[in-house]
Amino acid sequence: KETGEKPRHLPLQEWMALYEIPGLSIAVFDRGSLAWAKGYGVKEAGGTAPITVDTLFQAASISKPVAALAAMHHAEKRKWSLDEDINARLTSWKLPDNAFTREQKVTLRRLLSHSAGTTVHGFPGYAAQAPVPTLQQLLDGEQPANSAPVRVDTVPGTLTRYSGGGTSIVQQMLTDQLQKPFAQIMKEAVLAPLGLKHSTYEQPLPKALEPLAAVGARSGGKNLEGRWHTYPEQAAAGLWTTPSDLARIAMEVSKAAQGKSQRVVSQAMAKQMLTRQSQAFGIGFHLPPGQAWFGHGGSNAGYRSLLVAFAETGSGVAIMSNSDDGGLLFDRIVASVATEYGWKGITHNLENAFITTDLLVRTKGVDTAVSWFTAHKRSAPAEEKVTSDILNVIGYARLNKGQVADAVKLFEANASLFPEDANTHDSLGEGYAAAGRKDEAISRYKKSLELNPKNDNAVKKLRELGAATATAK
Repeated sequence: KETGEKPRHLPLQEWMALYEIPGLSIAVFDRGSLAWAKGYGVKEAGGTAPITVDTLFQAASISKPVAALAAMHHAEKRKWSLDEDINARLTSWKLPDNAFTREQKVTLRRLLSHSAGTTVHGFPGYAAQAPVPTLQQLLDGEQPANSAPVRVDTVPGTLTRYSGGGTSIVQQMLTDQLQKPFAQIMKEAVLAPLGLKHSTYEQPLPKALEPLAAVGARSGGKNLEGRWHTYPEQAAAGLWTTPSDLARIAMEVSKAAQGKSQRVVSQAMAKQMLTRQSQAFGIGFHLPPGQAWFGHGGSNAGYRSLLVAFAETGSGVAIMSNSDDGGLLFDRIVASVATEYGWKGITHNLENAFITTDLLVRTKGVDTAVSWFTAHKRSAPAEEKVTSDILNVIGYARLNKGQVADAVKLFEANASLFPEDANTHDSLGEGYAAAGRKDEAISRYKKSLELNPKNDNAVKKLRELGAATATAK
């Protein structure tokens, strides 16, 4: 609309082609029942096997609220408290205490509401054939873990900060206390009671289930090397499932909150899960401020997912995709479904700067996109955050597709619009290097290092380019 053109109305398959998304799967539930489910596209980029309602996807971070259900299920049986020191329930590994935990403790409630002060936002997973660490190795950041140690660096209970590392502590606690493999714990507490026949927390994915799985794809439609990553961080990212099974989980939580079911948790416990414990989270579930829905999003290598549900009506939608770009369509799909079913209490932002700029790059070219973005940055209201991340992410998407000239244009515009941002110059340096423009690459890396002397990447790249790094500290 802001470009002066009429809004584009395209069938879903055309949007998928535009964003080079191999496959999508959607399940809609309304008033406590599954209304419909359908698969779109193919299980593997370049393949012909269709996505069906039974095709498995990585749920990524939607694994977290489902894992929270199991923790709450056992808490209800008085096996542990939500508010005791988590170290009292950890036996094979302990979370190191420090000055931050002297007075306030890390608790299950805080871990599941992202307010425990724990580190490590998320996990990249482990490529096929790569060694996979044990849970204790990844909690301590020891080889072969590819993530930092999970520690406390903020006073528990004082800050909401998303922490997949915190959820991994919950996984350790559950396995310590119940003395069972985590996948078995989840099956017994949640998956089996709800009759979820197309869901598993097994990592890696069992061979017998591989034919049912969609293959992950990178931005631009290229298949993920090795098909998918393995996530030993099962509670945080390890669930394989379908939109229909996610819908059944959300409907169960809604029914429990209404006092109509207690197959996993009671009404009181379900209400706790759907009560804000921190800035934007209940227990496990995301509770966006000013919105009437609960749910969660997910982002694993090659996969994106989203669950949106309304507890009062037992309605909602679950969407899964085998593409890093799948999420670009989720808001459009949710808005369309919510409008069709008359759901209230959810707002949509389909014309934000990222979506519009990215869409213009794909349909009108980089020059038009940069021109629009530049004008929008000048005129955008103060409350809208038009940041350097927008052109940076879109630029790297072009670079990863081999469209170097387009990437350089985007990075150049970004460095011009955000000249004091060290990262814009670092990215432009990478673009110039990819274009064979060595001297310009060196100049930009030096500029980035001047703005941020701690930029180790710039130091590394300058060395690779044979340039001095006198600015480095």
